Order: sequence, then C-alpha cells, then structure tokens
Amino acid sequence: MKNLEIAQIFERMSKLLEIQGEIVFKIRAYERAAENIANLTEDIAKLREEKRLSEVGGLGTALQEKIGEYLDTGKIHAYEELIQKIPESLLDVMNVPSVGPKKAKLFFDELKIKDIEGLRKSADQGKLLELPGIQAKTVENILKGIKVLQAGQERMNLGVAVDLSDQIIAQLKKLKSVKKISVAGSLRRMKETIRDIDILVVSLDPQKVMDAFVSLPQVKSVNVHGETKSSILTNENIQVDLRVIDEKIFGAALLYFTGSKNFNVKLRQIAIKEHKKVSEYGIFSVKGDSEKTLASKTEEDCFQALGFPYIPPELREDIGEKELFGDEGFAKIKKVPSLLELEDIKGEWHVHSTYSDGHDTICAMAESARQRGYQYLAISDHSPRLRVAGGVSVEDLKKKKKEIDELNGGYKDFRILFGTEVEIDSDGNLDYNDKILSEFDIVIAAIHSGFEQSRDKLTRRLVKACSHKSVNAIAHPTGVHLGKRDPYDIDFKEVCKAAVDHNTYLEINAFPHRLDLNSAHVYFARSQGVRFVINTDAHRAEHMGLMKFGVAVARRGWLTKKDVVNTLSLSEMLKQIKK
Repeated sequence: MKNLEIAQIFERMSKLLEIQGEIVFKIRAYERAAENIANLTEDIAKLREEKRLSEVGGLGTALQEKIGEYLDTGKIHAYEELIQKIPESLLDVMNVPSVGPKKAKLFFDELKIKDIEGLRKSADQGKLLELPGIQAKTVENILKGIKVLQAGQERMNLGVAVDLSDQIIAQLKKLKSVKKISVAGSLRRMKETIRDIDILVVSLDPQKVMDAFVSLPQVKSVNVHGETKSSILTNENIQVDLRVIDEKIFGAALLYFTGSKNFNVKLRQIAIKEHKKVSEYGIFSVKGDSEKTLASKTEEDCFQALGFPYIPPELREDIGEKELFGDEGFAKIKKVPSLLELEDIKGEWHVHSTYSDGHDTICAMAESARQRGYQYLAISDHSPRLRVAGGVSVEDLKKKKKEIDELNGGYKDFRILFGTEVEIDSDGNLDYNDKILSEFDIVIAAIHSGFEQSRDKLTRRLVKACSHKSVNAIAHPTGVHLGKRDPYDIDFKEVCKAAVDHNTYLEINAFPHRLDLNSAHVYFARSQGVRFVINTDAHRAEHMGLMKFGVAVARRGWLTKKDVVNTLSLSEMLKQIKK
C-alpha cells in the first residue's frame, strides 16, 4: 500500500508551503489530506481504481490528481518543484523547538541555513543574534532544542516500538516452524523510549526463521544474518535483533534478555550468596566445580528456583528497587504488588471531539468507549484561549451540553460526561470563569504555553490550578513531548503536595509522544500520596486504544487498581471526586 508514502509527502508539502508563506487554507488542505490518508484502512490504489477517492475527507479534485500522479509515476510534480525552491532539510530545522516556519524561512533567507548542523553552527558563532527579533534567550532555547531533537532520533517512543514489533511478530508467527515468540529488552519492560528491539523465538528450523526475518518488507539493510541470530535495520533506521533459543532454556533466556542490566546484576548477586548461578541458560546450584540445573524452561520456574515470586517485566528496573530487594539490596522478595491491568479501566476523562481539535463527533467517541466496555467518557475539549486547537467558546458550550444530554437520553449502561481541558494562563488563572467551570462534570486543567517561565512561576501556576475548587485533574503535568521537548522545570514535589491537599488527580497521559507523567514521576508521586487518572488524550476514536501505554507507565510506577480513579464504576467515581 502507498497510503503512508502519499500521506508523508502531503504532510511535508503542508510544512514547506507554510515556510513559503502560502495561504492558511491551502496548508490546512494538505494537512487534513495527509491525516485522513494515513488513517485509511483500505489501499488508496484500490480506492482510486474504483473511483472512490472522493469518499476520503479533504480530497478535492486537485489532490486526487496528485495521488493518481504518484501511483502512476512514483512522483508528484508539485512536490518536486517545491523542494527545488525550498530545501527539504528545512523541515528538520522547523522541527527544532523554538524555531517553527517563520524563523526557518528567516534563517534560510538571511543566512542560507538549510539543515540542523548549519543552524547549530550559526547559533554557536553568534550569527543568529544579528537577525531581527532573535534574542540571546532564543538562541539558548534553539541550541537546547537541537539536543532534544537529536536525542529523540536515537530512541523511539513506546508506541512506535510496539507497532513495529507487532508487525514483525505477526509475520513470523505465520511460519509453522515458530513455536514461541516474544519481545525482550526494554520494550518488554515497556520503557517510555526504546533504542532497539529484541525478539526471541523457539523454532526447530532456525535457518528458515532467519531467512524469513531478513527478507521482511520492513528491512532496509541486514547487519547480521546468522544461524541463530540476525540483526536488521528497518526503513525507519530502527535496529531489530532476533535470536532463536532452545525451548528448554526459553524462560532463562527471556529473563536474561529482558533485563534490565541492573536487575540481572542484582539477581546474580543474590544467587551467589546461596551458591547458585544465573545465566541466559538457566538457574544452577553450584558445588565446587559441579553445576546442577534448577530451572530454565519458564521465567516462573527461574524465579521460583531463586526463592522469589514472579516479578512482572515492568518492575525489573531501578525504580522501586528497595521495595523488591530491601535497603541492603539482598533481602528476599516476599510480595509483589498486584499491578493495574488494562481490564481495570472503566472509562476516561480526557478525549476531544469536533467541538475543538478532535476528528470525530461526540457520538462516535462515545460509541468507541462503549465498545471498549467503558461505563463513562468525559469529552474534554479545549477552552477558547488555545486558539490553535479551536477552543470551545461559551456559546458553543451550551450546544455541546445539549448534544451530550440528548445522547445520554438514549443510554442505559453508559454516560457521557460534560468535560473541559481548561487552559491555565501565565498567572495560574483558568480560561473559564467559576460559574461556567461549576457546570462541568469533569474539569482538567492544562498548560500549553509559557514553558520557558521560571521554575517558581511554572510551579505556582500548577499549584494554583490544583487548588481551584472545580479542577479535578492536571493534564500532562510536566509538558514533555518525547523527542521534541523536554519537561518544563517545576518543583514536582510541591505540585504533588498541592494535588494531595486539594484532592486533585495527576494525569498519566497515554499518548505515546507524551507518556506524561513518566514512570519515575508516577513512582515518586505515589510515595507522596497522589492519586491518578489515566487518559489517552484521544483526538480520534481509535486513539482510545492507546490506553495500554498509560497502563504500562502506571505499572512501571508500581500502581495498583486502588491508585487510579478511572478504575472505579461511574457512581463510585462521581462520589470520589466530590470529596
């Protein structure tokens, strides 16, 4: 399918046109077309063949012609012309935090900056300061943004890693010779960002598995093609390693290759004290020069041989190490918490509809929630201050409330909640007045601007929002955008204290490029008595499927069902937030 290729070209065209200063309508047309094509479930070539391209939202005659041109020739003439005028590498410059299209054009026009390296050099040499409107603080932010962007290119977010590994595993599972298959490494531990992907396989025909693996359509190049281990680089420059393991030692190998490194070291230290040995081949008792295999086939057996209960992969980190191993680092693990499960989630508070920047109607979002077995869903659109996201005016709130009431009239086992993601301004005030805020079922407060403010001021904004009588939760509390923006600088302990004092929940945002709070923040906040709500921040109905990533973060932060408010039934949840 050429869907993704065409969507990516249209997205690049929208950004290049923005740099060029094209009219907003034309830019948005390409953005919308790119988004709709990327989300198609049908092959776009088939839609064209059946003359059904007009069924895809945002595809007028001109865009349909460009799609046909690409399908026939592999190129779009208008795009080729565009990159002759504006270097495509300027898109990378535009992605640097604190740059954007206007500055990218300024830098290109005045200093002929075409790429990130050119931008870095010009910033280091003080050339940017010679340009109108560029201050020392701007240059500082640009240099910081370059570092964040480059670090993000070295690691992928959890959503990208899971999607790619799922694709590869699904294809390998089709081989009859594959008996067992599992991801390992940081992906199995569900770490927020992943460097590369490790996969373990049990097979009686390793060579056949290896040959199939290096021939997958995702493969850009082959690093290693061996009998029991191979390594590839995908089209997105992601390294994936595959090992074929004997079934007798699969559990030990899975334990070893899942890690983390520090967790494995700790297990080996504990084993040595008991005259045992831990390796990728099994758990052994050691007497003199002789070794006896105690366990190797399953992870459960391996843990049992060490005298431990099963430890979920998410807990095999430095986070919470003392709870597992004690202050001295060698205590026997007595009990592992019963961690939150995806099935425990009964609803969520933070999704968007067409009333702001969402793609789907309230009805469509509600139906998606009902199909997932939820009891409730809060439609929390943006408030007016966030103009870029089409914040909801006071007048439109009345229409939205009326629509929700009418839809609720048709439900018996489900309820749509009237919610808002209200903007916290630069002084900590909220975008709607107290009377309007009191009419919402759910109020989530959020910061979307002013990230460059001082630590004290940003902290005071969040603390003030926590203390407002109508605020139920703080959305994406640290403002991180993985690979693009670091968390803003706040006194997180002070924010946790305010959340506890005012019964305000902190959100774990499940969207893969946020995962905010992260697992370390969650673990710390839990120790301070904070309670949490997990939301997807969905802008499309299918985005609600991202809840699994928020649950993964919660598990890594040691959360159980009782720590998360949206594990409660509708009636219990409403009682809880009134306290």
